[in-house]
Amino acid sequence: MTTLVRDQEKVQPSPSPVREPRRLPSRRTILLVGAGIIWILGFLILHGTSTLTLPASELTDLHRSLNQFNAWVAANRADNPVFLYIFTPLRAVVDNVANLFITLFAASSTGLRLPEIGWFGTVGLLGWIAFAVGNARVALLTVAVFTFFGFQGLFVEATYTFALVLTAVLLTLLVGIPVGILAGVSTRVATVITPVLDFMQTLPTFVYLAPLALIFLIGPASAVIATVIYAAPPVIRLTAHGIRSIPENTREASDSLGTTGLQRLLTLQLPMARRTVVMGINQSTMAALSMVTIAALIAAPGLGQVVVRALQSLDVGTAVNAGLSIVLLAIVLDRVTTAASRRAEPGAARTGRISRRNRYIVLGVTLAVALVMVQLSRSSLWAAAFPKDFNIGPAIVQAVSSASQWMQSNLSLFTVSLRESVTTGILNPFQSLLTDTPFYILVGVIALAAYALGGWKLAAVTTACLGVIIYLGLWSDSMVTLAGTLVATVLVMVLGVVFGVAMGRSQRVDQLLRPILDAGQTMPAFVYLVPFLGLFGATRFTAIIAGIIYAAPVAIKITADGIAAISPTVLEAAISSGSTPWQVITKVQLPMARKSLALAANQGLIYVLAMVVVGALVGAGGLGYDVVAGFVQSSLFGKGLAAGLAIVFLGILLDRMTQAAAAAPLRKIAVAKSPST
Repeated sequence: MTTLVRDQEKVQPSPSPVREPRRLPSRRTILLVGAGIIWILGFLILHGTSTLTLPASELTDLHRSLNQFNAWVAANRADNPVFLYIFTPLRAVVDNVANLFITLFAASSTGLRLPEIGWFGTVGLLGWIAFAVGNARVALLTVAVFTFFGFQGLFVEATYTFALVLTAVLLTLLVGIPVGILAGVSTRVATVITPVLDFMQTLPTFVYLAPLALIFLIGPASAVIATVIYAAPPVIRLTAHGIRSIPENTREASDSLGTTGLQRLLTLQLPMARRTVVMGINQSTMAALSMVTIAALIAAPGLGQVVVRALQSLDVGTAVNAGLSIVLLAIVLDRVTTAASRRAEPGAARTGRISRRNRYIVLGVTLAVALVMVQLSRSSLWAAAFPKDFNIGPAIVQAVSSASQWMQSNLSLFTVSLRESVTTGILNPFQSLLTDTPFYILVGVIALAAYALGGWKLAAVTTACLGVIIYLGLWSDSMVTLAGTLVATVLVMVLGVVFGVAMGRSQRVDQLLRPILDAGQTMPAFVYLVPFLGLFGATRFTAIIAGIIYAAPVAIKITADGIAAISPTVLEAAISSGSTPWQVITKVQLPMARKSLALAANQGLIYVLAMVVVGALVGAGGLGYDVVAGFVQSSLFGKGLAAGLAIVFLGILLDRMTQAAAAAPLRKIAVAKSPST
């Protein structure tokens, strides 16, 4: 209560204070609490019964049927009309495009396997392209990074990865931009395609690999096709958004001039949406790099294979060396496409430091230099293959391996204590709660929680997803994956709330942290496993920590945006009523940003699920282990394919429930008052 109010009360008697009626728990709260009680009682009374546990080496009839289907596909691939006239020609086309760029930049198939353009020409040509679409700074960054690949001893591997990313991005744009244009100009197309894009973006990257390897075999073609599927949604969404965002009065003015639909699209909508389309290209490029590295599991060449082999052999030094290359390549691709996006803004060319005429002159001169470098790389061995005398890769590997061994020896008191305390104190009990509860109890509890959040429709969808997981024979492994995902998501939301509130309340903190978070989102998922492997060893805790760091940036940014969007008038009213900063945060800002928090939890879950599955490479277990084992052993292919499907339905379940929580109506929130008011 303010001093003024207290002084007034001393002068005038006040009526007896009237207590506000106690707010009764909502129906949703009662249902959720009831579901929790049923779960705990079911676990305590029926502990260890009907858990549907399947040992790692055992298969169900469905898994054996999928193995037989795999064998049938291999035996009939050459004669089946679907493969003969659709899949095989498509694979051949993608292979030819991929091999064109691989031969151009990475390695040819004859002689010394030198590429058509050696390292010196590649550095010059890519530097010039970066300058042409961006600026001099990103051109220098491109030249420096690709030259550093040579010093790392990974130039060939880096160019393999770059060639596959380039192939995937070109094919993605060839498909994605026309579809995005259709979705932008047609509401009907947008209505049809939006659920498909939601589904594609919900799936973890692992899920694409097994069925595509079955259809297109392992190799670059399958990797590129998987990457196109994964990378297409961002460019489709942003292209459609850019076209739909054209102001209505501008469109009406164009129509009043008698323009046709095609003329309006070519002369108005596409030019005005150019920056948004380029932003979509940026997002698709980063998604393509992430997918290409993971596609090493289906024999995609490049840096991903180096990382996979290093993780499997626990070679931290090699993993860090290759992981650093992936990070640097991600930074280059991000900076180049971001600079292109800024250049696409109206008036950007006019505000540069040099005139357009002088820029064209500089472009012509630098192009001539780049072409000379290309010619040298085709005629001189030193410019074709990076000189081995300058290879410092082994020194980097040795230094990192020594540092990793030192940390494991000298920081073991901290790292082992942290790992064991979290594992035994949080992860094991919660995993046991999920895996040892009878499956029918958990199905009922999750369905009841879904009904509380979204009604009968969500409960039916949730029950159907759980039924499919049971049918796939991987209930216990799914619960292991779910346990790690939920534990990691809770910790992600703790970080999201702490740092998101700080960013939302302070512009200075936002300016400090946002570039770090942006950089964190450019790194492929593989990279996050590497440093924690050196600290904590190959355990599921490593995968969970990597998942937390991987998912935290998106949760923090969404939370920060939700806090920052709260009306200043509401905050001023709360402060003027005598609320402390802690009361403003807990009584006003967090409740009013509840939808943003639910959205942050939704995105955090999806990111964590993807990372926990990838964490199978460092001992995470669960569905990820089944997927990886299916790639390695043909006898477990059916189980791995079933595990991929289980991940899909687990992801749908989590996505729908968190979306329902985000879409739930808000209660009216009163302005926070001091206790005596």
